[in-house]
Amino acid sequence: MVAFSFAVLVVASVTTCLFMAWVLGANSNSPPFAPAIGANAISTMQAAFVIGLLAAAGALMQGGSISETVGADLIDGVTITPLAATAGLLTAAGFMAIGIYTRYPIPAAFATTGAMIGVGLSLGGDPAIATYRRLGIFWALVPVMSGGLAYATATILRRDDVPETVGVPLLAGVVGAIVANVRLGVIPDPTADQGTLAGFVSRLIGGGPTLVAGIDLGTALVTVGAGLLAFFLVRDRVRVSVEDGIRSFLLVLGGIVAFSSGGSQVGLATGPLENLFRVELGLPGILLLAIGATGILAGAWMGAPRLLQATSREYAQLGVRRSIAALVPGFIIAQLAIALGIPISLNNIVLSGVIGGGLAGGSAGVSRRKIAVTITFWLITLSSSVVVSYGLYRLFAAMIGG
Repeated sequence: MVAFSFAVLVVASVTTCLFMAWVLGANSNSPPFAPAIGANAISTMQAAFVIGLLAAAGALMQGGSISETVGADLIDGVTITPLAATAGLLTAAGFMAIGIYTRYPIPAAFATTGAMIGVGLSLGGDPAIATYRRLGIFWALVPVMSGGLAYATATILRRDDVPETVGVPLLAGVVGAIVANVRLGVIPDPTADQGTLAGFVSRLIGGGPTLVAGIDLGTALVTVGAGLLAFFLVRDRVRVSVEDGIRSFLLVLGGIVAFSSGGSQVGLATGPLENLFRVELGLPGILLLAIGATGILAGAWMGAPRLLQATSREYAQLGVRRSIAALVPGFIIAQLAIALGIPISLNNIVLSGVIGGGLAGGSAGVSRRKIAVTITFWLITLSSSVVVSYGLYRLFAAMIGG
């Protein structure tokens, strides 16, 4: 009987994980390709197909750090049980559903974090103050970082003394250099679970002396080489046709951000099941990430087209240059969050980027009322999800008699 009850809980928690991943795939991965659709660089259905593949790939290759944070670092003294995971995921998914219905984006990171803190407290755990402080500082800096980077990017693109054949390729070079240092699970590294392309190539060529912050000469050279390659490839495209070149860069940038989105979002669905899979069932973490990636893939293919059509109209009004200005910070901050293991909301980053890019043109281009209401929704989500998940777990525990 006990084994049967445990099996039922496992099935329920995995099903809830898949549902949460589906919601994330349908709603949290649309911003990266909305600008490209608005610029007529790709169709809606093609974008949904590509988003699903790239986000699922990012989930598999980069989702581990966020998943571990959500599953183990948000509460001290207890481990998350399958029943608690189910209650937490249902709470988070419920809050996201409210956001979809009201058309105000509710950050999945806030909803999931609050929900897991709530069920952890309901289990008798202690608040992980150090983790909350780290998350709070990063979340508070996101609007500043994203808006500031977007403002700087949009300013460069708008300057008359910076030709299109320099400004856009320069941004592509920065993105290329960062891509070379993105940590991926498929790249071996003797000192970490995930390696970087720059580090891998550096080891192949001998590395060389250490320069600063533990970076060796080989890694630095590969990074510069990747940046130069991206610069010249985009510059050649822009020289042939400025608009076509910019649209091509926007399309590639959207793909990179979609990949990063999968890596930063999947842990919100899989994190609550970390203890179940790794400890109680003794299964490899990659299997859990595969379940999350499957849900994200299905959500993107089934649910993203409708949201893409809506958001692309908004981005069409922004124009391709301001869209690029909004997505570049999204990529940089998402990768920084993944490296630090911090759950984030891509919608939060992109919205801040849109505002920052708009300020470079003299106005944010976003309703002040909607910004204020959105921020209020975020704060309410974080606090109320703790209360709701706490009560929901207690209800579930009372219903099953434990």
